[in-house]
Amino acid sequence: MKWVLLTLIFTIATVLTGCEPLMVLDPKGPQAETQAKDIMLSIGIMSFIVLVVFAILIFMLTKYRASKQSKDYEPPHIEGNIWVETICVGIPVLIVIFLSIVSVQSNNIVEATPKGYGDKEPLIIYASSSNWKWHFSYPEENIETVNYLYIPTDRPIEFKLYSYGPITSFWIPQLGGQKYAMSDMVNTLHLAADVPGEYMGRNANFSGKGFAENTFNVKAMSEDKYDDWVKEVKKTAKPLTEEKFAKLLEPGHLGQSTYTGTHLEFLPPPEGENGGHNHGSSHSSKTEKHDNSSETSSESEHHHQ
Repeated sequence: MKWVLLTLIFTIATVLTGCEPLMVLDPKGPQAETQAKDIMLSIGIMSFIVLVVFAILIFMLTKYRASKQSKDYEPPHIEGNIWVETICVGIPVLIVIFLSIVSVQSNNIVEATPKGYGDKEPLIIYASSSNWKWHFSYPEENIETVNYLYIPTDRPIEFKLYSYGPITSFWIPQLGGQKYAMSDMVNTLHLAADVPGEYMGRNANFSGKGFAENTFNVKAMSEDKYDDWVKEVKKTAKPLTEEKFAKLLEPGHLGQSTYTGTHLEFLPPPEGENGGHNHGSSHSSKTEKHDNSSETSSESEHHHQ
């Protein structure tokens, strides 16, 4: 039995040494670092509670184990103990209060401009999803990418999230937490990358049969390399037209692509910042205007003929 336990422990330790660290516990930005600390704090508190409970359980089983009493033995009647009841109820309440305070403080931190970046102008990127792809619009650079994202390090990034389909969730685990993208409103997510590198991003909210491959690549680089990439895109990429964007919105999976210009010029994001639930009325109104203009032009052409 001793050798079986030793073999089991050795096997588990060997397997675990080959595992890569969880992405959420390998932060590369201030927002993700705040959340990773909260996760480790929660794990520490829960581990301590589990150890204490098991220690008490072993003590109780040992101290009050069954003895060789006669069959007619009746244990003495014991009233409740006020101190035991206070501890059993009070400690969980204190733990919940403590974790609630930590959660509220952390939420305020991650919802604001990343710590240490308050004096820098953020790079605004409109991140919109469709079945099953991601569209990234850079209004400052006047370029757009599909299914990949280039960002500069040491600069705050302000994502404007919305969707051209079902609700999705924008998530780059090593840079910060996830946030919903919806069809009738714009949500803002503040992130920043401290370390150059390549990271994985994905939709973390189930959105149909193509959900599993609804991912995108993120590459963080220095400001100089980012500027070089923008210049190269403007020289080599094709312009994004309304017809081309309409094809990109069709359900399906695509590879990575790059364009000059953004779809914001002919199809602006929905109105309302963290609110304004119009349930797609902005998109439907645009469609109605387009249909009405088409009907008007058809009638004019018919009248001319």
